[in-house]
Amino acid sequence: MLSRQDAWDLLWAWTPSERLRIHGRAVELVMRDFAEHQGQDIEAFGLAGLLHDADYDQWPEEHPSRIVAHLRNLQEETIAHAISAHFTRWGVQYNTLMDKALLASDEITGFVVACALVRPQRLEGLEPKSVFKKLKTPAFAAGVDRLEVATGFQMLEEAVGLSAEAHLQRIISVLHQHHEELGL
Repeated sequence: MLSRQDAWDLLWAWTPSERLRIHGRAVELVMRDFAEHQGQDIEAFGLAGLLHDADYDQWPEEHPSRIVAHLRNLQEETIAHAISAHFTRWGVQYNTLMDKALLASDEITGFVVACALVRPQRLEGLEPKSVFKKLKTPAFAAGVDRLEVATGFQMLEEAVGLSAEAHLQRIISVLHQHHEELGL
């Protein structure tokens, strides 16, 4: 299996943007937490979160094909497939809980970070209801695809019975635990 250190080194080699590296780290943390609570492979889920956008900075028009191909060359098919499926409009089938969890964690984690950045107290006291309210404001963090967020929430609810509110609360909690590292 690809080591966490090798994945970290790859992220740094392929992703010059600090903002995108921080996003990868944030999604890694969320995915690790989800895997732990669902009895899944924590390392594999974490690597999928860490590397899901690794090729975006340098090759946005090829995203995610470069990182997917690289992972397949390393025989990391499960992680590669989850990354290939982290946007519904790519038309990739959702076969595993990892596939669904990555979709349900990517956009919303970025959105929670955006919510935190406009608050003086950042993540402290941030509640799911505030995030849901911001989701209804299309101009706020306009680059976040609300349909992807809703589809991800629905997939987790169907797969493991986790409500959107519960998933969002876990995301907030995990990011808060690592707020210094994430600049929040």
